[in-house]
Amino acid sequence: MNGARNVDPAEISKFDAAASRWWDPDGEFRPLHDLNPARLDYIEARAGLAARRVLDVGCGGGLLAEGMARRGARVTGIDLAPGALEVARLHALEAGVTVDYRQVAAEVLADTECGAFDLVTCLEMLEHVPDPAKVVQALAQLVRPGGDVVCSTINRNPKAFAFAIVGAEYLLRLLPAGTHQYARLIRPSELARWGRDAGLAVADLAGLDYHPLARKARVSADTSVNYLIHFRRPTSDSSA
Repeated sequence: MNGARNVDPAEISKFDAAASRWWDPDGEFRPLHDLNPARLDYIEARAGLAARRVLDVGCGGGLLAEGMARRGARVTGIDLAPGALEVARLHALEAGVTVDYRQVAAEVLADTECGAFDLVTCLEMLEHVPDPAKVVQALAQLVRPGGDVVCSTINRNPKAFAFAIVGAEYLLRLLPAGTHQYARLIRPSELARWGRDAGLAVADLAGLDYHPLARKARVSADTSVNYLIHFRRPTSDSSA
């Protein structure tokens, strides 16, 4: 499987350009800082973190990876943006948190570490790759039978366009303009279908409500904008 082709160089450059500000809670990645506690709580509640071997796909500067490690997980974080990975490594070193960061595509890693992880996470990343279904296939291969996969992304509908693109990028300027492309946003039904095609079963679907002025996020039943999906790989299947 050649994961190197399933990447948009413009996306890598965009995130690398802002890498030095990844851990600034008031910078370009402010929404991720605000979303992170709710995301972590959801992952821990649905799949557990203590002593689990976890892979964070599209880890960027390490916000989620470090958070999971602090909750007792043995975390590997992968990304294709070298600048973001360097920031992640330096921050983990300074914070005294152990995370194994690697520059490799999920599709490539799946060839050598099939079924190696108890939990695989892929948050706010699928909407930035040309073929997200291939990434989901790799996630299914990387998790062990009986293990968990958690993804989050943005729905594709008029409300999501108004809130996540027009509102967040152009009106409130929470994100740089052009961060998201509407055509690449993903409906929950599409993501669920890709998971099933890869041999995963949908265990849960939840919304992620974000209130930018209050700088708080919470898990909810409203999946119309941001949402999380929890897959489980059956204990006996042929997805590998």
